[in-house]
Parts: sequence; C-alpha cells; structure tokens
Amino acid sequence: MDKHLQAAIEEAKKGLQEGGIPIGAVLVHDDKIIGRGHNRRVQKGSAILHGEMDALENAGRQAAAIYQKSILYTTLSPCPMCTGAILLYGIPKVIIGENTSFKGEESLLSDHGVEVIIMDDKQCIDLMAKFMEDQPALWNEDIGK
Repeated sequence: MDKHLQAAIEEAKKGLQEGGIPIGAVLVHDDKIIGRGHNRRVQKGSAILHGEMDALENAGRQAAAIYQKSILYTTLSPCPMCTGAILLYGIPKVIIGENTSFKGEESLLSDHGVEVIIMDDKQCIDLMAKFMEDQPALWNEDIGK
C-alpha cells in the first residue's frame, strides 16, 4: 500500500468518525505531505469542503512551482469542483483510491494533461460502499443529487 494513499484513507476515516463523509486527500510535494484533509461539509456546515478542497486549504498558499510538481492523492474520484481546483493550480498528477462508488471528472483531468491513476483500493471501495448504504441521503447531498 502506498503510504500517501494510506494517509488519505486515514483522513477519510477521521471524517467518518466526526460524523461526516469518508473522503480524504493529501497533497504531496517531493514525497512529503504538505496538505491533508477530509470532507468536512457536515462538520463545518460548508458547501465546499470536500476532501481535496480541505487538503488544498490546509496546504496553505503555495508558489505555482510547488503545485506544478505535486501529486494529489484522494480516496475517491474528484467531483467537478475539486477537478476545477486541480486544474486551476496545475497539479500534474492525481492518484485516486477508487472510482467504483463515484466516477468524477477523470476524463476532464486527462484531457487537460493531468496524469490520472486509479488504484481500485479495496479499503476505499469498502469505506464508501458502507457509508452509501448507511447514509444515502447524506451521500446524495454531497454529490449534488
């Protein structure tokens, strides 16, 4: 298991323990995590704090060159909002834990030159499947349904 994907999974588990949605992400530069986060829409009453957005927020302001040499690890395929942030900051590579539960904007990322790797990680799949079964209304809210 990749240590950075495992860190994103730990973030997802934190979100679930806090009563939120189990999606986590980490931003990595030079093999070091510079930002970590998890979906905190429920916890913060936020419209935008998806896991990827939280990781970017927690990374703080970075020089363009940092983003352009970073990798974003996320437990679930990025939604249109998070995809936009990835493209805006020029993050060149996204490693996705799984896209079975939700297939986001992977093709848009690829079309813009972002390297997209899908891990099909069982932990990520199982975490989301259980959450979607236990909390379907909350899940649908998170993905805009």
